[in-house]
Amino acid sequence: MRYRRLGKTDMKVSAVGLGTYQFGGRWGKTFTKKEAADIIATARDSGITLLDTAPCYGMNHLAETLVGEAVVSSRSHWIIATKFGHEKISPTQNRQAWTATEVQEQLEASLRALRTDYIDLYQFHSGSNEAFDNDELWTMLGKQVQAGKIRYLGISVSRKSKEWREYQTRKASSVGASVIQVKYNRLERDAEKGVLSECLDQGLGVMARVPLASGLLSGRYQNVTSFDKSESRASKYDEPTMARMQGEIREIMANELPDGVSLPQYALAWCLKNPAVSCVIPGCKTPEQVRINASVGDLELVDDEHPQAWK
Repeated sequence: MRYRRLGKTDMKVSAVGLGTYQFGGRWGKTFTKKEAADIIATARDSGITLLDTAPCYGMNHLAETLVGEAVVSSRSHWIIATKFGHEKISPTQNRQAWTATEVQEQLEASLRALRTDYIDLYQFHSGSNEAFDNDELWTMLGKQVQAGKIRYLGISVSRKSKEWREYQTRKASSVGASVIQVKYNRLERDAEKGVLSECLDQGLGVMARVPLASGLLSGRYQNVTSFDKSESRASKYDEPTMARMQGEIREIMANELPDGVSLPQYALAWCLKNPAVSCVIPGCKTPEQVRINASVGDLELVDDEHPQAWK
């Protein structure tokens, strides 16, 4: 595994982290405590140090609870990133919660679920500019940093609005945020326009989420016309989008994929070669998927000293 400093923070994180959205049940699978613990244990054994979660990943802080139970005996190993702004009130519906009081309550609930007394990275989660422009909120969060309950603040920018993404990234340093989380992968490159360049200018860390395009860049869905409607990704990738991306993947495999490198390894390495990107945070359903993703740190494709050397 390779490790990189996360922007201007003093945190060094594994280049490959672990996303935990799947623990909330929206990937068509319900995870037991043991299954989640096995995935996280494999991540630790593979050199992964970064876990990304959120209170709205499942009802009643489900993903955070599974993470907390799995890491309570090894807390010092982990950089734990979670978020605020949404509360899940049904399996498919979130409630917005953006006031300073609501977010402070969320923070305390997340600390309890994660079984920790501090959060390494606390992220504004895909909110509007109206929710973002709240001095009372950021003042409260700054006080929580001073109190030691939060180490650093970040912004997980919305996939839905280019305007929100770019505005909030521009304003990141002014509200005390050090890290941007953004959707970025070989097939979906909108972040290159206005977000990644701004992160370089401000020295912000970048966590690239959905680096495998919700599994499309794993290669497992080349003959699938659509995702099951029970899965959240079904609404993001309709049949025409799937067909277009599958065509792009065939081109990648024919013209870009180096010998001896798997498609998911290539996809993660492709993200990591961008000089703005600090780390990738793919989700995984099995320990074996964790091991495959973590192995990208062994590849010569990822050149930390000369990130542009591999095209």
